[in-house]
Amino acid sequence: MESNAVARRDVYTWGLVTALGVIAGYGAVLLANVRHFYTDDTESQYAPLWVMLGNRLRDGQFPSMVPEHWMAGNYTIEEAGLLNPPQLLIDLIAPSVDNVALYATVVKLIFAVVLGLGVYRICLEYGAKAPWAAVAGIAIPFTGWLLFFDEASWYTAFVGTAWLAHAWASGVRYARGRSGPIPTVVFLYLAISVQYIFPAVEAGLMIGAVAVGEVVYQRKWAPSLRLLAAAACAAAAGLATYLPSMLSAKVTWRGTAQINNDQFLTVPWSESLNASLPSTLPAYNSWWGYVQPMPVVYIAWFLIPALAFIDWRKARESWREFSAIALFAIMALMWTAGPGAIGPLRWPARVLPMVALGLLVLVCVLLGRFATFDGWRRRGIAAGVLIGLLFVRSFSAAPRELGWHVVAALAVAALGAAVVWLGRTRGTVAACVLTLAAVFPIAYIQVHAAQPTPMGWNLPTNRSEMKAAFPDFPGTTLQLADRGRIPHDQRNLRGAYGSLVFGNYAKDLELTYVSGYTPNGHFWFGETLCMLWDTSVCPDAYRRAFAVEPSTGRTIVDLMKVDRVVLHRALYPDAREQPAPDGWKWVDYPGHEQYISVLERVDGLASTHNGRVADVAGGTAISVSESDLTSRVRVTSDTGGPVVFARLGWPGYHATLNGRDIPTRLIAKTFLAVDIPAGTKNGDLEVSWRPPGWQLGVAAALLGLFGAGVLQWAYVRSRRRDAEDPTEASEPPTPQPDLVDSTR
Repeated sequence: MESNAVARRDVYTWGLVTALGVIAGYGAVLLANVRHFYTDDTESQYAPLWVMLGNRLRDGQFPSMVPEHWMAGNYTIEEAGLLNPPQLLIDLIAPSVDNVALYATVVKLIFAVVLGLGVYRICLEYGAKAPWAAVAGIAIPFTGWLLFFDEASWYTAFVGTAWLAHAWASGVRYARGRSGPIPTVVFLYLAISVQYIFPAVEAGLMIGAVAVGEVVYQRKWAPSLRLLAAAACAAAAGLATYLPSMLSAKVTWRGTAQINNDQFLTVPWSESLNASLPSTLPAYNSWWGYVQPMPVVYIAWFLIPALAFIDWRKARESWREFSAIALFAIMALMWTAGPGAIGPLRWPARVLPMVALGLLVLVCVLLGRFATFDGWRRRGIAAGVLIGLLFVRSFSAAPRELGWHVVAALAVAALGAAVVWLGRTRGTVAACVLTLAAVFPIAYIQVHAAQPTPMGWNLPTNRSEMKAAFPDFPGTTLQLADRGRIPHDQRNLRGAYGSLVFGNYAKDLELTYVSGYTPNGHFWFGETLCMLWDTSVCPDAYRRAFAVEPSTGRTIVDLMKVDRVVLHRALYPDAREQPAPDGWKWVDYPGHEQYISVLERVDGLASTHNGRVADVAGGTAISVSESDLTSRVRVTSDTGGPVVFARLGWPGYHATLNGRDIPTRLIAKTFLAVDIPAGTKNGDLEVSWRPPGWQLGVAAALLGLFGAGVLQWAYVRSRRRDAEDPTEASEPPTPQPDLVDSTR
C-alpha cells in the first residue's frame, strides 16, 4: 500500500514538473519574441474569429451562418470549432479581453500544458519512468513544426494534437483494461470537433496503430476491437462537424478530391529524421524557397544521440509492447514525404508534429525503460558518430549556416556528455533534469534566430486602440484592397491598419465586412469579385462590383445590399477623381485619405431596408422577420417572378410558400432566389438555412453516445465480474513497470 502511494506521488510530482516546464519554455520563447504566439493565422484568422463568435453567443445566437459576412460567413465549414465545448468557452471569454495577443498566448499556453501532460501520460502508459516521461512532455511543445507553425499560427492543428495525445493515452489504458471507454471517446471527439481535418485523420491513424499494436502485444483481438468500437462512437459523434463541409465542397475552392504530388511542403525522409541539431534548416519547397528559414524538422536535442544509451537487447525482448508507437511514427513519416494533396489534405509537412510525437514518445519510452550507462565510453563514441551524421545532413541542406551547425553539434555533444556524467554519478533524475532544462535555451535561441518572423502580419493587439483609430462604419462594408500593396513599414495601426482590414481583422473591430479569412471560400462569389482567401482582390474588382447582373438589371453591390465600398488608394489611385456610380457618393473620412477612398449610398443604409430582400420582379416582397438563418417575407405577384435575397447560395437552403415546399435557385451562380407562382396574394414565403446533413449528424451523434454508453456498461459489468471471480481477470502478458522506482 505504501509503495502504491509513493508511486502515485511520483507520478503527480513529475506531472507537475511537466506543466511547470512547459510554462518555463513558453517564457523563454516570449523573451525571444513576445508576439511569437500571435502570428500569421492566429492574428488574422483565429483570434478575431473568437471575438465575433463570442459576441454572437453572448447575444443568444448560435453563429453557424452570418449572411453579411458573405465570403467567410458559413462558419459550419470554417475552422470555428462550433461543436467543441472548450472552444465555445474560449469564444465566450474573448470579447472581454482587450489585448487579443495576450489572450491568444494564454490560450495556447493552456493547450501546450494539455499537450505536454498528454505526452507524459502516453509515456507512462507504455511503462516509462516518470522523469523520462516528463522529458517527453516538456519537449513536445518546442519541437520544430509545432513551435514555429502550429503554436505560432495554425491554432486548430495545435489544439487537435493536444487532444489527440490524451486520446492516445486513454486508448492504451482502455485496451489494457485499466480504464473505461469514456475518456477515449471524449478526447477523440475533442480532437475531431476542433473543425480541422488533419487532427481527425491523424487521430484515426493513431487509433489504428494502437489497435494493431495491442493485438501484437496482447495476442488477442477483443481489446483492440473494443478500442475500435470506442473510436467509432467518437467518429459518429463528430460526424456533424464535417458533414457541412463535405456536402458544401462542390461550391467551394476545395471542391476537387484529386490526389497529386506537387512537391510543395513535402519533406524528404532524410530531413524529417534530422531531428536533434538545433541549427537545422531543412531543404524542401515552401513559400520561402528551398532552404527554410526555421528549424521546422527539429524535435529534441537528445533524441538521436540518446539512441546510443539504450540497452537494445532488453528493448528487443519487449518490442511487442510499444510496437504501436513505432507503427504510428512510420505512418506519419511516410505521409510527410507525399503525396502533396489527398483531397482536402494538402501540404504533408503539416504531419511533422506526428513524426515528432511518435519518435519522441518512442525514444523516451525506451530511455525510460532501458536506458543504460554501462560501457559509456563505447556508447559515447556511438553518440558522437550520430551527432556527426546530423551535422553532415544539416550542412548538406543549408551549407551557408556552417558556423551555426558546428556550434550546434558541439553544444549537443557537450550537453550529452554532461547528461551521461550526471546519470553515472547522480542518477536518472539529475540526468533528466539537465535534459529537459536544455529545452528552454534552445527554444529561445531558435526563435530569436528566426526574427523577424517571415510569417507575421503585424496586426494590432489592443482592440480598444484599433477601434479608436478606425473609421466608424455602420452597416455592411465591401472593401476592395490588396494586402500585397502595403509596404511592411505601413503595416501598423498608425499606417494602413487604421483604415483597411485584412483577414478577420474587421471582427476585432466589431464591424461588418463582406470579406474575411477563409480557406474554404465560395468559388463563384470569389470569381464574382476576384476575392482571395485573405480578402485581397484584383484591380478589376471595382468594375465587377458595380457591374449589372443581366437577369435582374441590378448591380452586384445592390444584390448584396452593401452600404459602403472602401477602395484601397494603392489599388485604385485615381478612383476619387472619377464620378461616383449612380446612387452613390464619395464621402470624406479625415485622416484616412492616404489609404482609402469611400463610396456610400446617397439614400442611406440599404442593409436596414426590407430585410434581406434584394430584388423583386413582377410583384412585391415585404420582409416580415429576419434572422441569420431565416427570412420570412409576404409576397404578392399576379404574373409570377423571382425574389432575390442578399444571401450567398450555400447548400442547405429550403423555401416554403404558405407551408408548401418550393424550389430555390441561384442568380449568377451566387445569389439565392425563389420563383413566386403567378396569382400569389399575400403569400407567406419562408427561406431558411440549416447545415446540410444536419439530421444525419444528429442521428450519428445520438448513435455514438448510445454506443459509448453500451461500451461503458460492458466495461463496468466486466469489472464487477472480475471482482467476483479474480481467476477470470485478464491481464497483459507482461507485468507493468514498478513506478515506485520511477525516480531512480
